[in-house]
Amino acid sequence: MAIIHRAELTPGKLELLEQWLPRQSWYAGSAPLERLGAYRFDDPAGEVGVEVLLVSGGGRWQVPLTYRAAPLDGADEHLVGTTQHSVLGHRWVYDGCADPVAVALLADAVRTGAGEAQEYVETDGELVPRAASASVRGSGGAGSELVVRRHLDGGWDVPAGAPVLTGTWEGQAEPLVLAALLP
Repeated sequence: MAIIHRAELTPGKLELLEQWLPRQSWYAGSAPLERLGAYRFDDPAGEVGVEVLLVSGGGRWQVPLTYRAAPLDGADEHLVGTTQHSVLGHRWVYDGCADPVAVALLADAVRTGAGEAQEYVETDGELVPRAASASVRGSGGAGSELVVRRHLDGGWDVPAGAPVLTGTWEGQAEPLVLAALLP
């Protein structure tokens, strides 16, 4: 379960991405960004927040992110930025495609046929379920190399029969392949 805090982030997620995305070789979009949806996975250790943002800005883009309480050793080049979370304090935000926790969780969802984590918001001391703004589901199957689709417009070649993660969100009713496991 993903517990969502009613919190302020300074700078916000889209602000971080508007600074970071233009420096990425795979990105050909433009600012300002608009959030289309998001989905989360649960870190079994409860240490790393894993969220995948779906954004538009000169195209539609998928950006896996991780949120950590301390820097990830050896991952300076994958740091998206830092933010101040009004409940959890200082957070280091990383490209989830380079964070071993996010990679393992995404691959596991594809491999096992799992979906996104159930989201909960704390309200008056109780956890209240909240609908995710995007829904994903793995197809199940074996593979060893996770590939994540960054640009969501146009075609994306995935070998026939490869296990995939598909998703839908408002404005994307037909399931779209978001990630795959290659042999």
